[in-house]
Amino acid sequence: MYNLRRLVVLRELKHRGTLAAVASAMSYSPSAVSQQLTSLESEVGAPLLEREGRGVRLTPQAEILVARTEKALRELERAEAEIAASLRETTG
Repeated sequence: MYNLRRLVVLRELKHRGTLAAVASAMSYSPSAVSQQLTSLESEVGAPLLEREGRGVRLTPQAEILVARTEKALRELERAEAEIAASLRETTG
């Protein structure tokens, strides 16, 4: 199973566009972001980033992961909301 925190870093890169922007948003160093993405590439067994000028772009495999990550995070948010609601319910 892939590391969820690393998947979130990849998703942030998709939305923010640069490693520096991801680092700033997540309070990481750019080096830490790069390390997380390198580790994720090892987990996946496929390149996730391609150099593009001075920046990077996501590979088709990375795009697949981002789409699935967004679905997984939505489900986790629903679970969190359901659990919070169940704790507010009064029991007899």
